[in-house]
Amino acid sequence: MTPSRGSEPVKLLHTSDWHVGKAMRGQSRADEHEAVLAEITGIAAAEAVDLILVTGDLFETSAPSPESEAIVYRHLLGLAGTGAKVVVIAGNHDNPRRLAAVTPLLAPGQVTLLAEPAKAAARGVVRFETPAGEAVNLALLPFVSQRGIVKADDLMGRQAADHAATYAERLRRLVEHLTAGLDAGDAVNLLAAHAMVSGGTLGGGERSAHTIFQYALPAGAFPASLTYLALAHSPRTQQVPGAACPAWYPGSPLALDFGEEEDRKAVLVVEVGAGLPASVRTVPLTAGRALRTVRGTVDDLRALAGDVGDDWLRVVVDEPARAGLAEEVRALLPNAVQVSARPVEAEDGAPRAVRLGRSPDELFAEYLAERDVEDPRLLTLFGELHDELSDPEAEDAA
Repeated sequence: MTPSRGSEPVKLLHTSDWHVGKAMRGQSRADEHEAVLAEITGIAAAEAVDLILVTGDLFETSAPSPESEAIVYRHLLGLAGTGAKVVVIAGNHDNPRRLAAVTPLLAPGQVTLLAEPAKAAARGVVRFETPAGEAVNLALLPFVSQRGIVKADDLMGRQAADHAATYAERLRRLVEHLTAGLDAGDAVNLLAAHAMVSGGTLGGGERSAHTIFQYALPAGAFPASLTYLALAHSPRTQQVPGAACPAWYPGSPLALDFGEEEDRKAVLVVEVGAGLPASVRTVPLTAGRALRTVRGTVDDLRALAGDVGDDWLRVVVDEPARAGLAEEVRALLPNAVQVSARPVEAEDGAPRAVRLGRSPDELFAEYLAERDVEDPRLLTLFGELHDELSDPEAEDAA
């Protein structure tokens, strides 16, 4: 179905969660990001889209390297070079101060960037017409932290008595403010939001810190006047059930960790018309190296060595742990970024994996599982603490 009322539909490309600067166990993925962002630019040009939405998490860290910044800004300008209007919002991994600093530098290149929430009458709603004359109202909601929601609430003119509301309620009020003047049928009404909406699944790559408890916004918080809801905050391509309009996460363009081995990465090409539901199509992405788990004895792995290409590998060795085993495996499989040995029997008789180089999150999750602790808040707090200790500028980005 092509949504149209006698005029050309608005065609947009939706992408998010680039996470440029994300390393694979200490090894750079800059070349993969260069390749996949160039692929996205090629898709935008081939599809002749009117609008490109980049809904946050441009960077992996709030203090990106100069190389990561060069990659992101070069490709944003490249997207604008297709002739489409490019609109970007900040995500929870991005530093709003750094993005705000480059915003006026990107504007002459036809890139609109909103780093922090703004009133609808200011920069919170972008209004424009496509070359075919279709009116578009685009409301923008960058990520808002637990701390920043109070400031955003004040910005919208709330009374002090309202500050007892939960995070989700305050976020719902921001949505209400931004969409208040968008009437169904008058124009194509879009909302771009970096937020977790109830019903969406996380996938393997996104920490749960900003996705559970009070951070999740119910799907019913978004009005039926919207034609399409462009989300970000999950690495998995998916539609969110229960929303009054089509609501989608495009997912990350690269697999971010081994929990996403089976995910098929894509961008979304969306056609929308005033007062009609959006038609959403996934366009697969092929750039970037696959993530793969292999298992076997050292001899099995030796026989496999010629068949793994340049895949990033998680290796489980079906042999008892011994000194030098990880080094032996990596000599056979240079792209093995995570190596563990066959589980051994603990004193209580339960199998326990021998850890030969695993991420702090994985080790802590296994520690909790071994002790039958199932409280996800502990993983959340651990992840937040680890991020703060690993990233000294994270406090400035909050």
